[in-house]
Amino acid sequence: MKKKLFILLGVLIALVPLGLLTDAPAWGEWESSYFKEVLGFVPQGIEKVESTIHLKYLLPDYSLPGANDVVGYYISAVVGAVLIFALYYLIYVMVKRKKA
Repeated sequence: MKKKLFILLGVLIALVPLGLLTDAPAWGEWESSYFKEVLGFVPQGIEKVESTIHLKYLLPDYSLPGANDVVGYYISAVVGAVLIFALYYLIYVMVKRKKA
């Protein structure tokens, strides 16, 4: 089962550069300007969040300074997959300890 999961994860990471084929933003990564363009207005909650939270991203726009876009996408995919795996593993370990 683990081998199949890692193969699936590898295939998904290999498909990452498909996002470079479109100019549209990825689902859920919309900025207020995108809402204004598509909807004609910016939802109130989005305006509030953007005005109060200023995030600094580890890999902004999935890129690394001086690196090719495709390389940046792959590195972002690997970093994201590792972070998510680590989070789920941590949760698994905590649940396992609680049951014991």
